[in-house]
Parts: sequence; structure tokens; C-alpha cells
Amino acid sequence: MKNLLKSVVFASGLLLASNAVNAQQKIGHINSQEVMSSTTEFKNASAELQKLKAEKDKQLGDMFAEYQKKQTELNDKARNRSEANKETIDAEANKIVTEMREMEGRLQQNQDAAEEELMKKQQELFQPIQTKVINAINAVAKEKGYAYILDLATGAVAYFAGGDDLSPDVKAKLGVSATAAPATTPAKK
Repeated sequence: MKNLLKSVVFASGLLLASNAVNAQQKIGHINSQEVMSSTTEFKNASAELQKLKAEKDKQLGDMFAEYQKKQTELNDKARNRSEANKETIDAEANKIVTEMREMEGRLQQNQDAAEEELMKKQQELFQPIQTKVINAINAVAKEKGYAYILDLATGAVAYFAGGDDLSPDVKAKLGVSATAAPATTPAKK
């Protein structure tokens, strides 16, 4: 009888211990950048983006080379300036300066447009890949029973399946009312 009682107590203890272990939430981690960069889609998108960047760099480089030619032309005019040709050289130099200013404006506009186009293309190419990775993270977390997946690349939580919100407890510890509105900073004048 004593052995039976000991067995029942021991079995109950094991059951309680296993329930306590099962009640703990599983936490895992990933490195989303490493995962994403290992995909074929990412490599193809990166190559396509690099190709577009090279095209834009060449276009801007050609424009800058033309600008440098004008700068050289202006310097030559200044070196060849004398009292005898002063009026002619000054008029030609002013024309070159005006052309250079226009070129600077076009160069800046083209550079801004190229940056914007590259950013749009980057988002267009990488957003579907990022969505695919996030969906895979969520699927693996659910399949393996994880409550939280931490992303080492971003320092953020990549997945969570609920959990206990301790905000009210922390507010109580700080002496803050649980229904208090968040503090706002006064507007600067």
C-alpha cells in the first residue's frame, strides 16, 4: 500500500512538472537578413538592382565628364585672356559659366531622379522576397510551437503568438494609473 501511495505521489509530481514545462512559451531566433540573402530571388534581385545602378552611374558619369570639359574650356579661356582679347574672352567665359550652371542643375535633377528610381526598384524587387521570408518564419514558428521568434538582424520580434501583456503590471509598479493616457510633449513655439 505504501508503495502504491509513493507511486501515485511520484506520478502526480511528474505530471505537474511536465505541465509546468509545457506551460512555458518557446522562444526562438532567426537572422532574417541571412535567410533572405540566401534565396535565389534575392541574388537575382540584387544583380538586377546593381545593373540598374551601373546604368545610372554611367549616365551621371557621362554628364559629369561633359561638365568637366566645360570647366577645362573655361580654364583655357582664362589662361589665354589678355588685354587685346579681354572683351571676347569674357563674353565667351560668361556663356560657358551659364552653360555650366545649367548643367549643374540638370546633373542634380538626374542624380535625384536616379536615386528615386533606384529606391522604387529596390522596394519593387525586395518587398515580395521579404513577404515570402516573413510568411516562412510565421509558418515554421506555428509548426514548431514557438510563441516568439526574435530577429537577430533587426533586434525586433519577428513572430509572436500572444503571450502575457505585462504593461499593466509595470505601470502599477511605477505607480501609473492603468487607464492614464500617454504623456504628450508640449508643442514648441
